[in-house]
Amino acid sequence: MSAGHSPVSSPNPAVPVGRGRTTLLTYAVLLVIAGAAWVHVVWAALMDDMAGMDMVMTPDVLEGLVFVAAWTVMMAAMMLPGALPMIALYAAIHRGTASPSRTGLPVTLFTLIYLALWALTGVPIYFASVALSVLAADVRAYTVAGMLVVAGTFQLSPLKHVCLRRCRSPFGFFLGHWRGGWRGALAIGWTHAAHCLGCCWALMIVLVGAGAMGLAWVLLISAVVTAEKLLPRGEQMAVVTGIALVLLGMAVAVRPDLAVALRGGGPSM
Repeated sequence: MSAGHSPVSSPNPAVPVGRGRTTLLTYAVLLVIAGAAWVHVVWAALMDDMAGMDMVMTPDVLEGLVFVAAWTVMMAAMMLPGALPMIALYAAIHRGTASPSRTGLPVTLFTLIYLALWALTGVPIYFASVALSVLAADVRAYTVAGMLVVAGTFQLSPLKHVCLRRCRSPFGFFLGHWRGGWRGALAIGWTHAAHCLGCCWALMIVLVGAGAMGLAWVLLISAVVTAEKLLPRGEQMAVVTGIALVLLGMAVAVRPDLAVALRGGGPSM
């Protein structure tokens, strides 16, 4: 954090960050956005508006764009609740280190760059979904089993827990990465999004590979992601989830027909 990065000072841990109007407004706006995204996700799943997303057989630009757009909305619904403390603290720090009238743009950029990175993950996820859809049933089942085992193993890895600790410790993250201004907002937002992606990418793979983006799996994975980041024993939750995924993957490898049950459970997005 060299002095040339920004004229805005680093956050001071000795100065308490209160829940002022800026913080509460940030919470309110993000909750409204997340709530609207969840309404869309549930409505689309129940109405089966995105049914093609699990049955794409060949890459198509239009269907790919629809997939990525739907994925972006779903990521906003799933990831914003767990990111609320980080974004709200960022707004509160800006309120204490800069003019309140200049807080809105950096906070907006921070949030948008966070969501933009998750939106970009929809591109490889789309191609992975296409590849999975063209596999023979038995090959697909073993592929799903492998994805579950890989995801579960990552949940138990040191890298997972390094990224998770960064997500669970907002103030410590800002102490190590603070940069002021709109350029700083982009840099910090990108860094935080990268840690969040490093923490949760395996669960997103499970969402597509095992759950076919079904509503039940969306709700389950969202609950796990939020619990890992916000609950006091979130790191233990990651371990339990990892063990469960490895065992589920082994079960699918032994009983390939379970893959059909996993991917067929509930309306698909």
